[in-house]
Amino acid sequence: MSYRVGLTGGIGSGKSAVAALFQEQGIAVIDSDAVSHQITGAGGAAMADIRTAFGTAYLNEEGALNRARMRELVFSDPGAKNTLERILHPRILSVMLEQAEAARSPYLLLVVPLLFETPNYRALAQRTLVVDCSEETQVARTMRRNGFSEAEVRAIIAQQIPRAERLRLADDVIHNEGAKDDLRQQVLQLHQTYLNRSSEITFRPS
Repeated sequence: MSYRVGLTGGIGSGKSAVAALFQEQGIAVIDSDAVSHQITGAGGAAMADIRTAFGTAYLNEEGALNRARMRELVFSDPGAKNTLERILHPRILSVMLEQAEAARSPYLLLVVPLLFETPNYRALAQRTLVVDCSEETQVARTMRRNGFSEAEVRAIIAQQIPRAERLRLADDVIHNEGAKDDLRQQVLQLHQTYLNRSSEITFRPS
């Protein structure tokens, strides 16, 4: 399996934009959110257990997870959140491992919003990269992108690991407050660093 970099950051920090820039360099990206959507779609691997645990009220007309309704539930009910995580996380981790084994890339980028909150995901990554911006920028971007109210965005931020703790745990940080060219330069610098580290591991004498 290739050298693995775990990319994380708070909501609205720009994880997808950073991941896309690494993809432009030919790096395979494995996104836990994409896997989550896959297994909670109609006929997805998690849907039978979700239906059993929560009932059909949390499914949409196609039989996929009603994400908006489930989001309301887990924000108000920690027990429901724990139940959902027990259903989803092992399956997401299994799919990500399969994709990592199949990927052909000098190193892999694992995009995991809950990288530091979930030890099993953290164990996948050999190095961690945090995309960081101010809370005000997070709020503005998420409101614009998702149509959430400010209160909804701040409630999501409050449930995530604090920004200071995320930065403390990071091996590398990309600051995403400026122009796209600045973001690209940061990615290119780290890309070279990760290429070097992956080569060192690949060719290190046993």
